[in-house]
Amino acid sequence: MGTLPVRSLRHADLNLLTLRILSNREEFDGYAYFSRDAPAGTAADHEIVCVDLDRDPYDPKVLRALSDRTLRANRFRSGYYLNHIFGEPAYLITKGRRSYVFGRHLERTIWPYFVKRVLTDFAVDHKYLHLKAAGFTLDDGSATLLVGPNAGGKTVFLTQACLNGARFLTNTHVLVRDGEAHAVPSAVRLRRSPPQFEQLIEGHGLTPHLESGDFVAAPELLFPGEPRDRGRVRSIVITNYSPDRPQTFERIDPEQAALFLGLFADGVVNYGLKDDLPAHHEGDLTAFTTSLAAMREQLAKLVEGAHCYRANVDMLDPSDRERVLAKLSSNRHRG
Repeated sequence: MGTLPVRSLRHADLNLLTLRILSNREEFDGYAYFSRDAPAGTAADHEIVCVDLDRDPYDPKVLRALSDRTLRANRFRSGYYLNHIFGEPAYLITKGRRSYVFGRHLERTIWPYFVKRVLTDFAVDHKYLHLKAAGFTLDDGSATLLVGPNAGGKTVFLTQACLNGARFLTNTHVLVRDGEAHAVPSAVRLRRSPPQFEQLIEGHGLTPHLESGDFVAAPELLFPGEPRDRGRVRSIVITNYSPDRPQTFERIDPEQAALFLGLFADGVVNYGLKDDLPAHHEGDLTAFTTSLAAMREQLAKLVEGAHCYRANVDMLDPSDRERVLAKLSSNRHRG
């Protein structure tokens, strides 16, 4: 490939690891999804080189010949990146801990695919559990994780807790090991409601999210107090808010919680990475199944050590919010 043009870069701090992103564009929207930069001199754990073919054209035949021979690379070439994220055909080339991607509008690959894959690979290699979860910490530093289906109210629950005394932990991703939750710093996805977010969107010229009508902002811009990097998980809340159903906030047993998290929070399952995980292990079935067993063990430890709840509560209602946060604050650690 020779020397590739690099006109901008960002070295993002993801707490337990760092990710350097380089682009041949002077301005690249893919940087907006990260909220924290790595300290100067830090070595990157992974690097992604994004080459926009509208800025610097390359021969598609050459790129096709160089592309990975994996299912994911085949999907990239068809314009399918991950889950519901599509775009123009792109060419994926992996060289150890460095990934090259050639295409157009490559911001659509950074957060939807690369961040999720890098976090999952890191979790597997270091015996963490990668979860799709939001989270906050309380006064004693303990963590509450929020899980649920899309549009189930996780972001509203998170923002209302953090605007009313809790500290922001994570918006979308968390790495867990032995009951300890480690944040993955990222921008928060916002809609124009509640009203205070409308002012932030307009006043700070926030970057639109990939999803129509949403925007992204650093948590430091939204909430008082510094975000936390870690917390021992004391509570897990499964939230799926609907005003048409009876309001409830009640305990559930760990087995129920594990079943739900296995489907709605497990990173490999939720992000469609089941084909990437065997590729990470270079087709070694024993290594692959050993990783799966370790993830299942971490999930079991997590739910056994936490108070687990299902919630259908209106966190915009002050009395409901106060009641729920008081209950979470009153819990003691299990085990």
